[in-house]
Parts: sequence; structure tokens; C-alpha cells
Amino acid sequence: MIDPRYSLAGVLVGLVVGLTGVGGGSLMTPLLVLVFGVAPTTAVGTDLLYAAATKTVGTTVHGWRGTVDWRVVLRLAIGSVPATIVTLFALGASNKAHTGHTISVVLGAVLILSAITALFRPRIVAFLTPRVGPVGREHPMILTVLLGAVLGVMVSLTSVGAGALGMTALLILYPTLPVNKLVGSDIAHAVPLTLLAGTGHWLLGSVDGAMLVSLLCGSIPGIIVGSLISSRVSDRLLSPILATVLLLVGVKLLF
Repeated sequence: MIDPRYSLAGVLVGLVVGLTGVGGGSLMTPLLVLVFGVAPTTAVGTDLLYAAATKTVGTTVHGWRGTVDWRVVLRLAIGSVPATIVTLFALGASNKAHTGHTISVVLGAVLILSAITALFRPRIVAFLTPRVGPVGREHPMILTVLLGAVLGVMVSLTSVGAGALGMTALLILYPTLPVNKLVGSDIAHAVPLTLLAGTGHWLLGSVDGAMLVSLLCGSIPGIIVGSLISSRVSDRLLSPILATVLLLVGVKLLF
């Protein structure tokens, strides 16, 4: 059965994603936990498969337009796939009560980092690029693999991190690549990452299928509408508001 409450949440999150490009996990997972009282493990597992479905559409569009650098995607996947598998095994072997608490704490910390990144991305990129940027062929490859591993752990635990944090790191590591190719590569990498992590959570029993369908029924039209009207809404207004919301939610989850 379709639950209209979750579909409405999907519409709202879809609108924001379409308007700002911010990953749905940054909003959907805390919304499910704090507003609907869903267990953190179930919220993360369901949101991962939700993200895999929505990002597949985005990857198809970017691939068709030629705005995916598959070299970057491969490097990220080399790090993220093993890290995701190890994290899932660790979750399966851990105490479920402790797992829920750990996910809430890590989710809160990642949301705060995402909020800071959303507010100060240009300054962060300008400061770190000359200090961390590529100095040779092997340099960006190794750091990209390490970035993939970090994202694999974060996304498997919280379903958050591949968007704001991952994109900022790619801007630092690949300053000469067009931004649209970095965006497309980030989205393309998120598909196998969220699908693998979501499948792992499903095997662990932490995915609510009915909730997933309800969310998708709302979010897909929400993303379409948000994308269509995005050019009419000022990003300067939306970004600070969204970052403030993420910051407050992150603090709430931590304390």
C-alpha cells in the first residue's frame, strides 16, 4: 500500500533536490528518523535504494550528454566498493542497538560537515586546491581511490556524503575538469555505491519496501517540478537556508 505521508515527504525532498541539486539522503534520512520515527538502520537502508533509483535517471541523462568522466568514476569505485562491503559486514556483525546509536551520531556529524561545505564551498576549494591539488599522474588517482573508500564507509552508514562532500573533494582534486563533468561523475559513481550498500542493507533486513515505493511515487514528480522551476529561484537564498537546516538537524541527531 502507498502511504501518502511518505509520498508527501518524497515530493518535498524531490522539490529541494531539483531546485538545489543537494543529495536527497541529506534530507530524507533525517526526515524519516526525526519526523516519522523510523529506526536509523531502516531509514538508511531504504534511503540508499531510493537514492539508487533516482540517481540512475540522473546518470542516464549525464551519460547521454557526455558529461561523465568514467576514469574518475572507476577510481572512486575502486575505493568505495571494498569499503562498502567491509562496512556492511561490520554492520551485520554488530549489536543492532549499538548500530542504531552509531548511525545517528555519524549521520549528525556528516550533516554538519555537509552544511559547512554547502556554506563555504568556494572558500574551501580555493584554500585547499593549491595545497592538495594534483602534482603528478599518480597523485590524483591515489587520493581519488582514498576518497572513494571514505565515501563508501560514510554512505553505507548514513546514506549521506556522496553529494556535498564528495563533490567538493572532486573540485579540489580535479580543478581542470569542467564542473558539469565532475557533477556527472559524482552522480554516476553514486549509483553502484548506493545500489551495493542498499542491497547489503536489504539482505540485513533493514529496508522497508512499502516505504521505498511510497517515497519514489512522491519524489520523482517532485524532482521534475523542482528542476523545471530551478532557474526561477535564487540559489543565494536557498543554499544558506538549506545549510542551516542541515546544521540544525545534525546538531539534533548528535545531542
